[in-house]
Amino acid sequence: MSPVLFKIGPLPVYAFGAMMALGFLAAGVVLQHDLERKGASADLAWAIIAAGVLGGLLGARLLLVAHYWDRFAEAPLRFLVSQSGFIWYGGLAGGVVATLWPIRHYRIGWADAADSAALGLAIGYAFGKLGCHLAGDGDWGTPTTLPWGVAYLHGVAPWPHPPGVRVHPAPLYEMAASVAIFAALWGVRTHSEKPGTLFALWVLLAGAVRFAIEFVRTNPPVLLGLSEAQWVSVAFVVGGAAWLVRARAAPARARS
Repeated sequence: MSPVLFKIGPLPVYAFGAMMALGFLAAGVVLQHDLERKGASADLAWAIIAAGVLGGLLGARLLLVAHYWDRFAEAPLRFLVSQSGFIWYGGLAGGVVATLWPIRHYRIGWADAADSAALGLAIGYAFGKLGCHLAGDGDWGTPTTLPWGVAYLHGVAPWPHPPGVRVHPAPLYEMAASVAIFAALWGVRTHSEKPGTLFALWVLLAGAVRFAIEFVRTNPPVLLGLSEAQWVSVAFVVGGAAWLVRARAAPARARS
């Protein structure tokens, strides 16, 4: 764990920002490759990434403000520019809305663009979770005695435990799961004949992973013993499954 990776003169290069930048870059390269495979313009990939970055960051931050209004009201500017504090499903919602315009502008089917975006989302999210781990931004799990437990003593978020306590490195769990999801989607991308299938798979798998990992996270339950993130994950799983059923009923597309 190292919130500051290195310095360029007096300027620190923060781990979270660096990993986010690498994540967007990796997502853009993957997205461009898959869109070009489908005959779309290479420019579309970077237009989607640019819109997704702005919309995603805004959505994630706005949802955080809604959750922690009291802290935001005390110091709005400091809260908005802090290194930590993003809610993933707020970022996803904001990113999806923001990318509607470039997809429409370049005249590609939304489901086709979403399938390619699923690959970028999976690999980009993996980099983002590595950034959370390196920054120690409070995205960790509950105490554990497992040998790979971590003490985030020098993170950007205050460490709430006494000396000797280690916790589940939940960001690394999510990173590993997201890499596995990316590998699975990449392996079947050329065999998917129904538009929307890959995106639906990503929604379902990402929701299932987050639901499971929440059991070792510190987020409090809000209803029936499940956290807010778990209820959102349930919606993801149900929505992804319903989308898969619908995608299978859609007309097949030619393979590339």
